[in-house]
Amino acid sequence: MNEHDVNDDSGGISKAASSSLWHPLQIPVFRNLLLANVASDIGSFMQTVGAAWLMVSLHAGPIYIALIQTASSLPFFLLALLAGSAGDILDRRKLILGTESWMAAIALLIVILTLAGVMTPWLLLVLTFALSAGDAFETPSWRALLPELVSKDELANASALNGIEFNLARAVGPALGGLIIAVAGVATAFLVNFVSFFGVILVVARWKRPVHKRTTPQESLPGATIAAIRYVRYSPEILTVVVRTGVVMFFSSSLFALLPTIAHAVNKSAIGYGLLLGCFGAGAIGGALMMQPARARWSTETVVSTGVTILGLVILTASALHHLSTLAPLMLIGGAAWVLFISLINALVQSLAPDWVRARVLAIFILVYQGGFALGSAAWGALAQRAGIGTALVCAGLGTIASTVMVLFAKLPESTRDLTPWNHWRMPVVVKADESILRQGPVLVTVEYQVIPERKADFIEAIHEYERVRRRDGASQWGIFYDAEDGDRYVEVFLVSSWAEHQRQHERQTVAAHELEERLASHVAGPPRVRHLIFAQPKE
Repeated sequence: MNEHDVNDDSGGISKAASSSLWHPLQIPVFRNLLLANVASDIGSFMQTVGAAWLMVSLHAGPIYIALIQTASSLPFFLLALLAGSAGDILDRRKLILGTESWMAAIALLIVILTLAGVMTPWLLLVLTFALSAGDAFETPSWRALLPELVSKDELANASALNGIEFNLARAVGPALGGLIIAVAGVATAFLVNFVSFFGVILVVARWKRPVHKRTTPQESLPGATIAAIRYVRYSPEILTVVVRTGVVMFFSSSLFALLPTIAHAVNKSAIGYGLLLGCFGAGAIGGALMMQPARARWSTETVVSTGVTILGLVILTASALHHLSTLAPLMLIGGAAWVLFISLINALVQSLAPDWVRARVLAIFILVYQGGFALGSAAWGALAQRAGIGTALVCAGLGTIASTVMVLFAKLPESTRDLTPWNHWRMPVVVKADESILRQGPVLVTVEYQVIPERKADFIEAIHEYERVRRRDGASQWGIFYDAEDGDRYVEVFLVSSWAEHQRQHERQTVAAHELEERLASHVAGPPRVRHLIFAQPKE
Protein backbone atom coordinates (compact mmCIF):
# COMPACT_ATOMS: atom_id res chain seq x y z
CA MET A 1 0.00 0.00 0.00
CA ASN A 2 2.98 2.23 -0.59
CA GLU A 3 2.08 4.28 -3.65
CA HIS A 4 -1.37 5.48 -2.63
CA ASP A 5 -0.03 6.89 0.61
CA VAL A 6 1.94 9.59 -1.17
CA ASN A 7 -1.25 11.54 -0.68
CA ASP A 8 -1.00 11.26 3.05
CA ASP A 9 2.01 13.53 3.29
CA SER A 10 -0.40 16.40 2.86
CA GLY A 11 -1.92 16.32 6.28
CA GLY A 12 -2.30 19.30 8.48
CA ILE A 13 -0.77 22.02 6.34
CA SER A 14 -3.43 24.65 6.81
CA LYS A 15 -2.21 27.90 8.29
CA ALA A 16 -4.53 27.55 11.25
CA ALA A 17 -3.01 25.19 13.76
CA SER A 18 -5.17 22.36 15.01
CA SER A 19 -6.00 22.17 18.69
CA SER A 20 -5.92 18.38 18.93
CA LEU A 21 -3.83 16.44 16.43
CA TRP A 22 -4.50 13.10 18.14
CA HIS A 23 -8.28 13.40 18.47
CA PRO A 24 -9.11 11.31 15.34
CA LEU A 25 -7.47 8.33 17.06
CA GLN A 26 -10.57 8.16 19.27
CA ILE A 27 -12.48 6.90 16.20
CA PRO A 28 -12.00 3.09 16.28
CA VAL A 29 -12.14 2.46 12.51
CA PHE A 30 -9.66 5.21 11.74
CA ARG A 31 -7.32 4.14 14.56
CA ASN A 32 -7.36 0.48 13.53
CA LEU A 33 -6.85 1.30 9.87
CA LEU A 34 -3.97 3.63 10.70
CA LEU A 35 -2.23 0.92 12.73
CA ALA A 36 -2.79 -1.68 10.00
CA ASN A 37 -1.49 0.80 7.47
CA VAL A 38 1.79 1.21 9.36
CA ALA A 39 2.48 -2.52 8.98
CA SER A 40 1.34 -2.54 5.35
CA ASP A 41 3.47 0.46 4.38
CA ILE A 42 6.54 -0.96 6.10
CA GLY A 43 5.99 -4.18 4.14
CA SER A 44 5.64 -2.21 0.90
CA PHE A 45 8.91 -0.36 1.47
CA MET A 46 10.60 -3.67 2.26
CA GLN A 47 9.23 -5.01 -1.03
CA THR A 48 10.66 -1.99 -2.86
CA VAL A 49 14.10 -2.50 -1.31
CA GLY A 50 13.95 -6.23 -1.97
CA ALA A 51 12.98 -5.87 -5.63
CA ALA A 52 15.72 -3.32 -6.31
CA TRP A 53 18.33 -5.38 -4.46
CA LEU A 54 17.28 -8.62 -6.15
CA MET A 55 17.66 -6.92 -9.52
CA VAL A 56 21.19 -5.87 -8.54
CA SER A 57 21.92 -9.42 -7.35
CA LEU A 58 20.78 -10.78 -10.70
CA HIS A 59 23.57 -8.65 -12.26
CA ALA A 60 21.14 -6.57 -14.27
CA GLY A 61 22.34 -3.21 -15.59
CA PRO A 62 21.24 0.25 -14.42
CA ILE A 63 18.43 0.30 -16.99
CA TYR A 64 16.80 -2.77 -15.43
CA ILE A 65 17.19 -1.36 -11.94
CA ALA A 66 15.61 1.93 -13.03
CA LEU A 67 12.80 -0.02 -14.75
CA ILE A 68 11.76 -1.30 -11.32
CA GLN A 69 10.54 2.23 -10.64
CA THR A 70 8.91 2.35 -14.08
CA ALA A 71 7.12 -0.96 -13.46
CA SER A 72 5.88 0.39 -10.13
CA SER A 73 4.68 3.67 -11.61
CA LEU A 74 3.36 2.75 -15.06
CA PRO A 75 0.14 1.06 -13.82
CA PHE A 76 -0.87 4.36 -12.21
CA PHE A 77 -0.46 6.02 -15.59
CA LEU A 78 -2.44 3.32 -17.42
CA LEU A 79 -5.22 2.66 -14.89
CA ALA A 80 -5.68 6.02 -13.17
CA LEU A 81 -8.75 7.25 -15.08
CA LEU A 82 -10.55 3.90 -14.91
CA ALA A 83 -9.69 3.54 -11.21
CA GLY A 84 -10.91 7.05 -10.39
CA SER A 85 -14.23 6.49 -12.15
CA ALA A 86 -14.66 3.16 -10.37
CA GLY A 87 -13.90 4.85 -7.06
CA ASP A 88 -16.73 7.35 -7.54
CA ILE A 89 -19.25 4.79 -8.85
CA LEU A 90 -18.62 1.45 -7.09
CA ASP A 91 -18.62 0.51 -3.41
CA ARG A 92 -15.20 1.70 -2.25
CA ARG A 93 -15.05 -0.83 0.58
CA LYS A 94 -15.51 -3.81 -1.76
CA LEU A 95 -13.11 -2.33 -4.30
CA ILE A 96 -10.38 -1.96 -1.66
CA LEU A 97 -10.93 -5.52 -0.40
CA GLY A 98 -10.62 -6.86 -3.93
CA THR A 99 -7.43 -4.99 -4.74
CA GLU A 100 -5.82 -5.84 -1.39
CA SER A 101 -6.53 -9.54 -2.02
CA TRP A 102 -5.03 -9.28 -5.52
CA MET A 103 -1.86 -7.65 -4.18
CA ALA A 104 -1.50 -10.29 -1.45
CA ALA A 105 -1.75 -13.05 -4.09
CA ILE A 106 0.94 -11.43 -6.28
CA ALA A 107 3.18 -10.89 -3.23
CA LEU A 108 2.87 -14.60 -2.39
CA LEU A 109 3.78 -15.56 -5.96
CA ILE A 110 6.92 -13.39 -5.75
CA VAL A 111 7.91 -15.21 -2.54
CA ILE A 112 7.45 -18.65 -4.11
CA LEU A 113 9.36 -17.84 -7.31
CA THR A 114 12.22 -16.24 -5.37
CA LEU A 115 12.55 -19.23 -3.03
CA ALA A 116 12.48 -21.58 -6.04
CA GLY A 117 15.37 -19.66 -7.59
CA VAL A 118 13.61 -19.12 -10.92
CA MET A 119 13.23 -15.33 -10.74
CA THR A 120 14.64 -13.42 -13.71
CA PRO A 121 14.94 -9.66 -14.32
CA TRP A 122 12.01 -9.60 -16.75
CA LEU A 123 9.83 -11.81 -14.55
CA LEU A 124 10.54 -9.52 -11.59
CA LEU A 125 9.51 -6.50 -13.68
CA VAL A 126 6.26 -8.20 -14.74
CA LEU A 127 5.33 -9.17 -11.17
CA THR A 128 6.25 -5.71 -9.88
CA PHE A 129 3.92 -4.29 -12.53
CA ALA A 130 1.12 -6.66 -11.47
CA LEU A 131 1.57 -5.79 -7.79
CA SER A 132 1.52 -2.08 -8.57
CA ALA A 133 -1.57 -2.52 -10.79
CA GLY A 134 -3.59 -3.51 -7.74
CA ASP A 135 -2.29 -0.50 -5.85
CA ALA A 136 -3.05 1.78 -8.81
CA PHE A 137 -6.66 0.61 -9.03
CA GLU A 138 -7.11 1.05 -5.28
CA THR A 139 -5.45 4.44 -4.82
CA PRO A 140 -8.22 6.89 -5.85
CA SER A 141 -10.76 5.05 -3.68
CA TRP A 142 -8.32 4.95 -0.79
CA ARG A 143 -7.66 8.67 -0.97
CA ALA A 144 -11.36 9.47 -1.18
CA LEU A 145 -12.12 7.21 1.81
CA LEU A 146 -10.78 9.46 4.57
CA PRO A 147 -13.74 11.90 4.64
CA GLU A 148 -16.00 8.88 5.26
CA LEU A 149 -14.04 7.83 8.35
CA VAL A 150 -13.78 11.17 10.16
CA SER A 151 -15.84 14.34 10.33
CA LYS A 152 -15.00 17.37 8.22
CA ASP A 153 -13.60 19.16 11.30
CA GLU A 154 -11.23 16.24 11.95
CA LEU A 155 -10.10 15.83 8.35
CA ALA A 156 -6.93 17.94 8.61
CA ASN A 157 -5.83 16.16 11.81
CA ALA A 158 -6.54 12.73 10.31
CA SER A 159 -4.53 13.63 7.20
CA ALA A 160 -1.65 14.80 9.39
CA LEU A 161 -1.64 11.50 11.28
CA ASN A 162 -1.63 9.61 7.97
CA GLY A 163 1.33 11.69 6.86
CA ILE A 164 3.25 10.90 10.04
CA GLU A 165 2.40 7.20 9.66
CA PHE A 166 3.57 7.08 6.05
CA ASN A 167 6.86 8.85 6.69
CA LEU A 168 7.49 6.70 9.75
CA ALA A 169 7.08 3.66 7.52
CA ARG A 170 9.37 5.26 4.94
CA ALA A 171 12.00 5.76 7.63
CA VAL A 172 11.69 2.27 9.18
CA GLY A 173 10.74 0.05 6.22
CA PRO A 174 13.80 0.43 3.98
CA ALA A 175 16.28 0.10 6.85
CA LEU A 176 14.44 -2.92 8.25
CA GLY A 177 14.20 -4.40 4.77
CA GLY A 178 17.91 -4.01 4.21
CA LEU A 179 18.64 -5.66 7.58
CA ILE A 180 16.31 -8.60 6.89
CA ILE A 181 17.80 -9.09 3.41
CA ALA A 182 21.31 -9.10 4.84
CA VAL A 183 20.40 -11.55 7.63
CA ALA A 184 17.72 -13.83 6.15
CA GLY A 185 17.67 -13.19 2.40
CA VAL A 186 15.48 -11.24 0.02
CA ALA A 187 12.69 -13.87 0.01
CA THR A 188 12.10 -13.22 3.71
CA ALA A 189 11.56 -9.52 3.02
CA PHE A 190 9.03 -10.45 0.32
CA LEU A 191 7.29 -12.79 2.78
CA VAL A 192 6.93 -9.99 5.35
CA ASN A 193 5.27 -7.84 2.68
CA PHE A 194 2.81 -10.66 1.91
CA VAL A 195 1.80 -10.94 5.57
CA SER A 196 1.47 -7.16 5.93
CA PHE A 197 -1.61 -7.03 3.69
CA PHE A 198 -3.80 -8.98 6.09
CA GLY A 199 -4.10 -6.23 8.70
CA VAL A 200 -5.73 -3.83 6.24
CA ILE A 201 -7.92 -6.60 4.78
CA LEU A 202 -9.20 -7.50 8.27
CA VAL A 203 -9.97 -3.90 9.29
CA VAL A 204 -11.73 -3.02 6.01
CA ALA A 205 -13.69 -6.29 6.02
CA ARG A 206 -15.01 -5.56 9.55
CA TRP A 207 -15.90 -1.95 8.73
CA LYS A 208 -19.64 -1.41 8.29
CA ARG A 209 -19.70 1.32 5.67
CA PRO A 210 -22.90 3.41 5.70
CA VAL A 211 -25.13 2.98 2.67
CA HIS A 212 -25.17 6.11 0.52
CA LYS A 213 -28.42 6.77 -1.33
CA ARG A 214 -28.09 8.36 -4.76
CA THR A 215 -30.31 11.29 -5.67
CA THR A 216 -29.26 11.22 -9.33
CA PRO A 217 -28.81 8.40 -11.88
CA GLN A 218 -25.58 6.47 -11.56
CA GLU A 219 -22.87 7.35 -14.06
CA SER A 220 -21.31 4.84 -16.42
CA LEU A 221 -17.56 4.30 -16.36
CA PRO A 222 -17.01 5.96 -19.77
CA GLY A 223 -19.29 8.87 -18.82
CA ALA A 224 -17.59 9.32 -15.46
CA THR A 225 -14.17 9.34 -17.14
CA ILE A 226 -15.27 11.98 -19.65
CA ALA A 227 -16.71 14.07 -16.80
CA ALA A 228 -13.37 13.94 -14.97
CA ILE A 229 -11.36 15.04 -18.00
CA ARG A 230 -13.87 17.81 -18.69
CA TYR A 231 -13.73 19.03 -15.10
CA VAL A 232 -9.93 19.26 -15.05
CA ARG A 233 -9.83 20.87 -18.49
CA TYR A 234 -12.06 23.73 -17.38
CA SER A 235 -10.41 24.18 -13.96
CA PRO A 236 -7.33 26.38 -14.52
CA GLU A 237 -6.14 26.01 -10.92
CA ILE A 238 -6.18 22.21 -11.09
CA LEU A 239 -4.43 22.25 -14.47
CA THR A 240 -1.66 24.40 -13.03
CA VAL A 241 -1.09 22.00 -10.13
CA VAL A 242 -1.19 18.90 -12.35
CA VAL A 243 1.19 20.22 -15.03
CA ARG A 244 3.76 21.48 -12.55
CA THR A 245 3.63 18.16 -10.70
CA GLY A 246 4.31 16.21 -13.90
CA VAL A 247 7.33 18.36 -14.81
CA VAL A 248 8.91 18.14 -11.34
CA MET A 249 8.28 14.38 -11.15
CA PHE A 250 9.98 13.75 -14.50
CA PHE A 251 13.24 15.31 -13.32
CA SER A 252 13.19 14.37 -9.63
CA SER A 253 12.41 10.70 -10.36
CA SER A 254 16.12 10.30 -11.15
CA LEU A 255 16.98 10.27 -7.45
CA PHE A 256 14.60 7.36 -6.71
CA ALA A 257 15.40 5.44 -9.90
CA LEU A 258 19.19 5.60 -9.56
CA LEU A 259 19.50 5.36 -5.77
CA PRO A 260 19.86 1.53 -5.75
CA THR A 261 22.80 1.82 -8.15
CA ILE A 262 24.34 4.67 -6.12
CA ALA A 263 23.96 2.66 -2.90
CA HIS A 264 25.47 -0.48 -4.44
CA ALA A 265 28.49 1.52 -5.65
CA VAL A 266 29.29 2.80 -2.15
CA ASN A 267 28.20 -0.19 -0.07
CA LYS A 268 27.81 -3.76 -1.34
CA SER A 269 25.31 -4.67 1.40
CA ALA A 270 21.54 -4.15 1.16
CA ILE A 271 21.77 -2.40 4.54
CA GLY A 272 23.37 0.60 2.83
CA TYR A 273 20.47 1.03 0.42
CA GLY A 274 17.96 0.58 3.22
CA LEU A 275 19.82 3.14 5.32
CA LEU A 276 19.67 5.75 2.55
CA LEU A 277 15.94 5.22 2.06
CA GLY A 278 15.46 5.32 5.81
CA CYS A 279 17.29 8.63 6.01
CA PHE A 280 15.08 9.98 3.23
CA GLY A 281 11.99 8.96 5.21
CA ALA A 282 13.35 10.44 8.43
CA GLY A 283 14.04 13.68 6.59
CA ALA A 284 10.46 13.68 5.31
CA ILE A 285 9.16 13.42 8.88
CA GLY A 286 11.30 16.40 9.82
CA GLY A 287 10.02 18.31 6.81
CA ALA A 288 6.41 17.52 7.75
CA LEU A 289 6.99 18.88 11.27
CA MET A 290 8.40 22.09 9.75
CA MET A 291 5.40 22.50 7.46
CA GLN A 292 3.16 24.48 9.81
CA PRO A 293 5.78 27.15 10.65
CA ALA A 294 6.73 27.46 6.98
CA ARG A 295 3.12 27.86 5.83
CA ALA A 296 2.45 30.42 8.54
CA ARG A 297 5.36 32.55 7.36
CA TRP A 298 5.49 32.09 3.58
CA SER A 299 3.10 31.56 0.68
CA THR A 300 2.35 28.15 -0.83
CA GLU A 301 4.31 29.07 -3.95
CA THR A 302 7.36 30.09 -1.94
CA VAL A 303 7.39 26.89 0.12
CA VAL A 304 6.89 24.63 -2.91
CA SER A 305 9.49 26.37 -5.08
CA THR A 306 11.99 26.31 -2.22
CA GLY A 307 11.43 22.59 -1.72
CA VAL A 308 11.89 21.88 -5.44
CA THR A 309 15.07 23.97 -5.61
CA ILE A 310 16.60 22.20 -2.60
CA LEU A 311 15.62 18.82 -4.08
CA GLY A 312 17.39 19.74 -7.32
CA LEU A 313 20.51 20.70 -5.39
CA VAL A 314 20.39 17.38 -3.53
CA ILE A 315 20.27 15.49 -6.86
CA LEU A 316 23.22 17.53 -8.16
CA THR A 317 25.23 16.92 -4.99
CA ALA A 318 24.51 13.17 -5.05
CA SER A 319 26.42 12.95 -8.34
CA ALA A 320 29.61 14.04 -6.56
CA LEU A 321 29.43 11.99 -3.34
CA HIS A 322 30.87 8.48 -3.12
CA HIS A 323 30.63 7.57 0.56
CA LEU A 324 27.70 6.33 2.62
CA SER A 325 28.61 8.71 5.45
CA THR A 326 28.03 11.75 3.20
CA LEU A 327 25.10 10.40 1.20
CA ALA A 328 23.08 9.60 4.35
CA PRO A 329 22.80 13.21 5.62
CA LEU A 330 22.16 14.34 2.03
CA MET A 331 19.15 12.01 1.92
CA LEU A 332 17.85 13.61 5.13
CA ILE A 333 17.85 16.98 3.38
CA GLY A 334 16.31 15.44 0.25
CA GLY A 335 13.46 13.90 2.26
CA ALA A 336 12.64 17.22 3.91
CA ALA A 337 12.71 19.05 0.58
CA TRP A 338 10.57 16.36 -1.05
CA VAL A 339 7.81 16.62 1.56
CA LEU A 340 7.71 20.41 1.22
CA PHE A 341 6.80 19.91 -2.43
CA ILE A 342 4.60 16.84 -2.42
CA SER A 343 2.56 17.61 0.69
CA LEU A 344 1.40 21.03 -0.48
CA ILE A 345 0.76 19.83 -4.03
CA ASN A 346 -1.39 16.96 -2.75
CA ALA A 347 -3.31 19.23 -0.40
CA LEU A 348 -4.00 21.69 -3.22
CA VAL A 349 -5.36 19.15 -5.67
CA GLN A 350 -7.69 17.67 -3.05
CA SER A 351 -9.01 21.04 -1.93
CA LEU A 352 -9.64 22.19 -5.51
CA ALA A 353 -12.04 19.33 -6.34
CA PRO A 354 -15.61 18.91 -5.01
CA ASP A 355 -16.80 15.64 -3.50
CA TRP A 356 -18.62 14.31 -6.58
CA VAL A 357 -15.48 14.26 -8.74
CA ARG A 358 -12.69 14.15 -6.14
CA ALA A 359 -11.61 10.54 -6.74
CA ARG A 360 -11.48 11.16 -10.49
CA VAL A 361 -9.54 14.41 -10.20
CA LEU A 362 -7.11 12.62 -7.88
CA ALA A 363 -6.88 9.87 -10.50
CA ILE A 364 -5.83 12.37 -13.17
CA PHE A 365 -3.33 13.83 -10.72
CA ILE A 366 -2.00 10.32 -10.08
CA LEU A 367 -1.83 9.66 -13.83
CA VAL A 368 0.38 12.70 -14.40
CA TYR A 369 2.36 12.16 -11.18
CA GLN A 370 3.14 8.51 -11.85
CA GLY A 371 3.42 9.02 -15.60
CA GLY A 372 6.12 11.62 -15.04
CA PHE A 373 7.77 9.30 -12.54
CA ALA A 374 7.68 6.31 -14.92
CA LEU A 375 8.92 8.22 -17.97
CA GLY A 376 11.59 9.99 -15.93
CA SER A 377 12.84 6.77 -14.36
CA ALA A 378 13.20 5.12 -17.76
CA ALA A 379 14.84 8.20 -19.31
CA TRP A 380 17.38 8.74 -16.53
CA GLY A 381 18.12 5.03 -16.34
CA ALA A 382 18.82 4.97 -20.09
CA LEU A 383 21.03 8.07 -19.83
CA ALA A 384 22.91 6.53 -16.90
CA GLN A 385 23.49 3.38 -18.97
CA ARG A 386 24.97 5.40 -21.84
CA ALA A 387 26.71 8.35 -20.19
CA GLY A 388 27.12 7.31 -16.56
CA ILE A 389 25.19 7.90 -13.34
CA GLY A 390 26.95 11.18 -12.59
CA THR A 391 25.92 12.74 -15.91
CA ALA A 392 22.33 11.61 -15.48
CA LEU A 393 22.11 13.08 -11.97
CA VAL A 394 23.62 16.41 -13.06
CA CYS A 395 21.15 16.79 -15.93
CA ALA A 396 18.21 15.78 -13.74
CA GLY A 397 19.25 18.09 -10.91
CA LEU A 398 19.56 21.08 -13.25
CA GLY A 399 16.17 20.24 -14.78
CA THR A 400 14.54 20.05 -11.35
CA ILE A 401 15.87 23.49 -10.41
CA ALA A 402 14.90 24.95 -13.80
CA SER A 403 11.30 23.77 -13.35
CA THR A 404 10.77 26.54 -10.78
CA VAL A 405 10.73 29.00 -13.70
CA MET A 406 7.13 27.86 -14.25
CA VAL A 407 6.11 30.24 -11.46
CA LEU A 408 6.34 33.05 -14.04
CA PHE A 409 3.39 31.71 -16.07
CA ALA A 410 1.78 28.99 -13.93
CA LYS A 411 1.68 30.20 -10.35
CA LEU A 412 0.10 27.89 -7.78
CA PRO A 413 -3.25 29.08 -6.35
CA GLU A 414 -2.90 30.53 -2.87
CA SER A 415 -6.48 29.97 -1.75
CA THR A 416 -9.36 27.72 -2.76
CA ARG A 417 -13.01 28.42 -3.40
CA ASP A 418 -15.92 27.11 -1.36
CA LEU A 419 -16.89 23.84 -3.06
CA THR A 420 -19.73 22.99 -0.68
CA PRO A 421 -22.72 21.65 -2.70
CA TRP A 422 -25.34 24.30 -3.48
CA ASN A 423 -28.20 22.68 -5.36
CA HIS A 424 -30.70 25.55 -5.54
CA TRP A 425 -31.81 25.06 -9.14
CA ARG A 426 -35.37 23.94 -9.58
CA MET A 427 -35.60 20.66 -11.46
CA PRO A 428 -38.18 21.09 -14.25
CA VAL A 429 -41.30 18.94 -14.24
CA VAL A 430 -41.21 16.77 -17.34
CA VAL A 431 -44.43 15.95 -19.16
CA LYS A 432 -45.08 12.17 -19.23
CA ALA A 433 -41.79 11.42 -17.52
CA ASP A 434 -40.56 7.81 -17.20
CA GLU A 435 -37.24 6.00 -16.89
CA SER A 436 -36.62 6.22 -20.63
CA ILE A 437 -36.25 10.01 -20.48
CA LEU A 438 -33.00 9.63 -18.52
CA ARG A 439 -31.33 8.21 -21.63
CA GLN A 440 -32.79 10.80 -24.00
CA GLY A 441 -30.64 13.59 -25.32
CA PRO A 442 -28.83 15.67 -26.06
CA VAL A 443 -30.55 18.35 -23.97
CA LEU A 444 -30.43 21.98 -25.06
CA VAL A 445 -30.79 24.43 -22.18
CA THR A 446 -31.49 28.12 -22.87
CA VAL A 447 -31.28 30.87 -20.27
CA GLU A 448 -32.70 34.25 -21.25
CA TYR A 449 -31.38 37.40 -19.51
CA GLN A 450 -32.67 40.96 -19.71
CA VAL A 451 -29.44 42.89 -19.10
CA ILE A 452 -29.31 46.36 -17.56
CA PRO A 453 -27.95 48.55 -20.42
CA GLU A 454 -25.16 50.26 -18.48
CA ARG A 455 -23.92 46.90 -17.14
CA LYS A 456 -23.54 44.99 -20.42
CA ALA A 457 -19.74 44.91 -20.33
CA ASP A 458 -19.71 43.52 -16.79
CA PHE A 459 -22.39 40.99 -17.70
CA ILE A 460 -20.47 39.72 -20.73
CA GLU A 461 -17.29 39.36 -18.67
CA ALA A 462 -19.13 37.45 -15.92
CA ILE A 463 -21.07 35.19 -18.30
CA HIS A 464 -17.89 34.15 -20.11
CA GLU A 465 -16.36 33.31 -16.75
CA TYR A 466 -19.48 31.26 -16.04
CA GLU A 467 -18.84 29.28 -19.22
CA ARG A 468 -16.15 27.32 -17.37
CA VAL A 469 -18.68 26.38 -14.67
CA ARG A 470 -21.23 25.16 -17.26
CA ARG A 471 -18.67 23.12 -19.18
CA ARG A 472 -16.96 21.83 -16.03
CA ASP A 473 -20.23 20.51 -14.61
CA GLY A 474 -21.53 18.80 -17.75
CA ALA A 475 -22.04 21.04 -20.79
CA SER A 476 -20.40 19.82 -24.01
CA GLN A 477 -21.10 23.04 -25.93
CA TRP A 478 -21.82 26.58 -24.76
CA GLY A 479 -22.58 30.01 -26.24
CA ILE A 480 -23.95 33.45 -25.41
CA PHE A 481 -25.96 35.47 -27.97
CA TYR A 482 -27.76 38.80 -28.04
CA ASP A 483 -31.04 39.65 -29.74
CA ALA A 484 -30.51 41.81 -32.85
CA GLU A 485 -33.97 43.37 -32.35
CA ASP A 486 -33.60 43.87 -28.59
CA GLY A 487 -29.99 44.68 -27.70
CA ASP A 488 -30.57 44.22 -23.98
CA ARG A 489 -31.79 40.63 -24.37
CA TYR A 490 -29.10 37.95 -24.12
CA VAL A 491 -29.61 34.19 -24.43
CA GLU A 492 -27.18 31.67 -22.98
CA VAL A 493 -27.34 28.21 -24.55
CA PHE A 494 -25.54 25.02 -23.60
CA LEU A 495 -25.78 21.39 -24.62
CA VAL A 496 -25.73 18.40 -22.24
CA SER A 497 -25.39 14.80 -23.42
CA SER A 498 -28.57 13.43 -21.76
CA TRP A 499 -31.37 14.25 -19.36
CA ALA A 500 -29.66 12.11 -16.68
CA GLU A 501 -26.46 14.11 -17.10
CA HIS A 502 -28.42 17.35 -16.75
CA GLN A 503 -29.87 16.07 -13.47
CA ARG A 504 -26.33 15.41 -12.28
CA GLN A 505 -25.40 18.91 -13.44
CA HIS A 506 -27.92 20.29 -10.94
CA GLU A 507 -26.25 18.31 -8.14
CA ARG A 508 -22.79 19.58 -9.06
CA GLN A 509 -23.45 23.24 -8.25
CA THR A 510 -21.26 24.71 -5.49
CA VAL A 511 -21.26 27.76 -3.24
CA ALA A 512 -18.46 29.24 -5.37
CA ALA A 513 -20.61 28.91 -8.50
CA HIS A 514 -23.53 30.47 -6.64
CA GLU A 515 -21.37 33.50 -5.83
CA LEU A 516 -20.72 33.91 -9.57
CA GLU A 517 -24.45 33.60 -10.24
CA GLU A 518 -25.07 36.44 -7.82
CA ARG A 519 -22.64 38.58 -9.79
CA LEU A 520 -24.61 37.81 -12.94
CA ALA A 521 -27.88 38.61 -11.17
CA SER A 522 -26.58 42.08 -10.27
CA HIS A 523 -26.28 42.89 -13.98
CA VAL A 524 -29.77 41.82 -15.09
CA ALA A 525 -33.30 43.03 -14.53
CA GLY A 526 -35.36 40.25 -13.00
CA PRO A 527 -34.84 36.48 -12.88
CA PRO A 528 -33.70 34.70 -16.07
CA ARG A 529 -36.10 32.52 -18.05
CA VAL A 530 -34.92 28.91 -18.48
CA ARG A 531 -36.07 26.36 -21.06
CA HIS A 532 -35.09 22.69 -21.44
CA LEU A 533 -35.31 21.19 -24.95
CA ILE A 534 -34.72 17.48 -25.56
CA PHE A 535 -33.63 16.26 -28.98
CA ALA A 536 -36.60 14.86 -30.90
CA GLN A 537 -35.50 11.40 -31.99
CA PRO A 538 -37.58 9.98 -34.90
CA LYS A 539 -39.23 6.64 -34.26
CA GLU A 540 -37.73 3.68 -36.05
